[in-house]
Amino acid sequence: MAEEKIKTVSVNVVNQLGEKISTTRLHGEVFNIEPNQQVMFDAVQVYQANCRQATAKTKKRDEVSGGGKKPWRQKGTGRARAGSTRSPLWVGGGKVFGPTGVQNFKLDQNKEAHRLALRSALSQKAAAKQIIVLDKLEVKEPKTKDVVAVLKAIGVSGKTLLVVKDASEALEASARNVEKLTLVAEDNVSVYDLLNHETVVFTKDAVKKIEEALE
Repeated sequence: MAEEKIKTVSVNVVNQLGEKISTTRLHGEVFNIEPNQQVMFDAVQVYQANCRQATAKTKKRDEVSGGGKKPWRQKGTGRARAGSTRSPLWVGGGKVFGPTGVQNFKLDQNKEAHRLALRSALSQKAAAKQIIVLDKLEVKEPKTKDVVAVLKAIGVSGKTLLVVKDASEALEASARNVEKLTLVAEDNVSVYDLLNHETVVFTKDAVKKIEEALE
């Protein structure tokens, strides 16, 4: 018996003025599956771990300065024996078991699991009606107010992820200073970004590219 085909998702396509100009159907295999919470959690964990710079470093006993001279003689002072001020017991001494500066926090997720995580996140957004499709987004000059005007016209507020196929220099410059807006290319969308933004705005050609990559 043939497998039942997953239903497509109908979404309005609007222009930069916020006017509905058509309707598009998003592929069910990408935007209408049952979200897998575990793979999405794993994808976010991998993303955050791989963003860590891991540059924290403390000096060990052999790296701190001073300590060449014995603080006091071995016996007769009534105090505990001390051989160097570099001891971890002393203020300003070396640190024991501190970060070395070469820690590796990198994690990995196999391709199939990552693809499933992306489809799950997209489906979750589609089910919550948090996806908007723009027919195109054109900015002739690098003006922040032009992008703000588009977002206002399509009714977007709060944290927004804007996904485009090819971002022009003018668009990148215009979106850079818009508060709570993140601009990414369609081939650089992460599960973390999808889940961390209230609304996801796709250009129509970006949606097609994502569907081709994840089907």
